[in-house]
Amino acid sequence: ALLMNRSFQKIYFDPYIFFSLFLLSVLGLFFLFSASNADISIVSKQFIYVVAGFIIMILISQPDPDIFRRMSGLFLIFSLLLLGVTYLFGPEINGAQRWVRIGPASFQSSELLKLAVPIFLANFLFDKKLPIQRKEIIISLATIFCCFFLVFRQPDLGTALIIACSGLFVLFLSGLSWSFMGGSLILLIMSSPFIWNILLQPFQRQRIATFFNPESDPFGASWNIIQSKVAIGSGGLLGKGFGEGSQTQLNFLPETETDFIFSVIGEEFGFLGVLLLLSIYLFLLLRCFYLALSARDRFCRLVIGGLSLTFAANLIINLCMVVGLLPVVGMPLPFISKGGSSLMSLFLAFGIIVSMGTHKKFLPQ
Repeated sequence: ALLMNRSFQKIYFDPYIFFSLFLLSVLGLFFLFSASNADISIVSKQFIYVVAGFIIMILISQPDPDIFRRMSGLFLIFSLLLLGVTYLFGPEINGAQRWVRIGPASFQSSELLKLAVPIFLANFLFDKKLPIQRKEIIISLATIFCCFFLVFRQPDLGTALIIACSGLFVLFLSGLSWSFMGGSLILLIMSSPFIWNILLQPFQRQRIATFFNPESDPFGASWNIIQSKVAIGSGGLLGKGFGEGSQTQLNFLPETETDFIFSVIGEEFGFLGVLLLLSIYLFLLLRCFYLALSARDRFCRLVIGGLSLTFAANLIINLCMVVGLLPVVGMPLPFISKGGSSLMSLFLAFGIIVSMGTHKKFLPQ
């Protein structure tokens, strides 16, 4: 925290997180310029989101964490109501209702649940005795499942998975036993036929099937992942150079500005470019984990830990998806991919992390 003017009023600020996000945002605009075939309008719009995001992060990091704790229930209710508005009035785009229009802008309402679910569960569990009891586990799992299912039915499997992870991470950090987690995993495996036949949409089943056998449909469902692997593999150590990626510039690679922007980075900037990007992500995560360990109370530790692990899951799912280690789901690369909703929710998350990591309890003199 820095001192501001002579009134000794504190500004709560973490330079390590700020400069990590600044580097990621600058690199994101740079990569997006190439991925969009030098489309200035796309980059300009993203730049506006980045500036707005930093302002939001600094504003959100100033209130005392107790405000987030007291408002956690209302925040979850508001996020669910916004999701309901999306179901009722949201436009259908590519067969999915994920967006709500606010004037000329549109917002993906499910993004707020990535924050609301872990903060609500952290508030619910932070003062419970360890190990947490069965009743608390059931209430937590029911909350997670309801939020997951509502987003899954939009359909948006990628965001639904991240919401589920955000809640499960808080549950795990609250002292969930390993035996319970092992039993849950066995139950999940046993219920996989039901999930496959009843819950998954036909296009989702096709994506999973082609994940195990990409050559079965190389010009259809497998096209994205095959082209992604070709792009990343052809980058070599130093890459082909800015704007020189053949897969990207000749439009072989789909979704270059969103889900598959990492493939563009791999092709044009090679292993060293990827290593630089991943190093910044790693430094950012390590800083967040340090803040979690040094936070003032259990609620702050749970929120910072839950949001940090959710960020890590988002990153890992995208990376595994583009290299063929996971089926393709709609998952942007944090701070790099085009899109205002995911970017705003990320800046909100880090604003909350900074608030919880920099506010300390005043000790009596």
